[in-house]
Amino acid sequence: MAREGNLEAPTRHPLDWLSDHFYDEASLNKELERVFDICHGCRRCVSLCASFPTLFDLVDESDTMEVDGVDTKDYMKVVDQCYLCDLCYMTKCPYTPPHEWNLDFPHLMLRAKAVKFSKGEVPARDKFLSNTDGLGKFAGIPIVTQTVNAVNRATATRAVVESVLGIDKNAWLPQFATTKFRSGAPESEDWPVKDGATTQGKVAIYSTCYVNYNEPGIGHDLLAILNHNAIPYVLVEKEVCCGMPKLEQGDLQGVAEKKAINIPHLAKLAKEGYAILTPIPSCTLMYKQELPLMFPDCTDTQLVKKAMWDPFEYFVARNRDGLLKTDFRQSLGKVSYHIPCHSRVQNVGRKTADLLQLIPETKLNVVERCSGHAGTYGVKKEYHAMSMKIGKPVFKSMANDEPDYISSDCQLAGHHIEQGMQENGLKPAEMAHPLSLLRKAYAI
Repeated sequence: MAREGNLEAPTRHPLDWLSDHFYDEASLNKELERVFDICHGCRRCVSLCASFPTLFDLVDESDTMEVDGVDTKDYMKVVDQCYLCDLCYMTKCPYTPPHEWNLDFPHLMLRAKAVKFSKGEVPARDKFLSNTDGLGKFAGIPIVTQTVNAVNRATATRAVVESVLGIDKNAWLPQFATTKFRSGAPESEDWPVKDGATTQGKVAIYSTCYVNYNEPGIGHDLLAILNHNAIPYVLVEKEVCCGMPKLEQGDLQGVAEKKAINIPHLAKLAKEGYAILTPIPSCTLMYKQELPLMFPDCTDTQLVKKAMWDPFEYFVARNRDGLLKTDFRQSLGKVSYHIPCHSRVQNVGRKTADLLQLIPETKLNVVERCSGHAGTYGVKKEYHAMSMKIGKPVFKSMANDEPDYISSDCQLAGHHIEQGMQENGLKPAEMAHPLSLLRKAYAI
């Protein structure tokens, strides 16, 4: 007899993405029907994203009002609404493994996306948006940077971009920096290495595409905090995109190509005793979860997984080791802090909130719900309105008590929230990454 639900923590199976079975469409549709039938009978996830309302509407509007009445051609409507946030798996679903029903909705959606990609059905727009390295390097040319930024700001040109590329003209788009983080980052001072009971005493920075190409200030804030705490650091010798944008569209071979470049450099640092810090949660998650599940037998990938830290996870552990300075000289007032999905599913707790709460005369409003941006999902013409709808409860919660600052570890989510608050007529507040707030509190 099947149990009603799990009493154990959810566990993940390795992703069988190299097998022929993984890409067999008949097998995929059979599994989609099985899982959709379970979800239809449960419906606990209806409030998380558009995948579940889309599925339930398809079922309820079918002739049988069951999953068998839904045309398999419509299954992809559900898949296309999934942006792999993992919240259904980690926070809602009672039937994840080790439950005998063995339900992993996000990785089933990933498999469907991979089948779609293998059939050549992914739009050129999506491939363009996922090429973060190419976009960053191209936009890094000074005259190109100025042009791209001007295009992103101008209403008339954004309308053209929408018609040509399908990028919503109203969606916030990041600006490109004139100087990349990796080009402008100073070398570390020669601090002695002080290992703690749980933390390595030296740090390697995997800067991420976003920090390197778009907002290098976040990276500089991180370096300033490390320097203030006398923690020596290095930058990863060579890095490319973590592969999350490729993963989101099902380009698993593209993910593997990125991994082949990054992992040797990261594994070398892990073997040398470095803690590896990544200031963007999606990138951290790739190395902590997705790549280890894609390459379960790769020793170096598993080694990097153990060495990878979210910056605030590291700082809180460093504080517990008695090695973090708490000489905060500036209060932050009222801060509305959003925990992004890709931070929540790392199962490290509310580490950013824990540290910000140590700052004197700082009042924290913690919001724990999806902002709706979800990587490239929120900028696409067909999904932008839905992303704003998903984020509306977050926008309202972030405006509670009229904060001085709004903040999210995911800077894309932060800008999305800022836009949502503005569009909903809520009182604006200064948007700043948590690392920027921590640096401000140190007054450095």
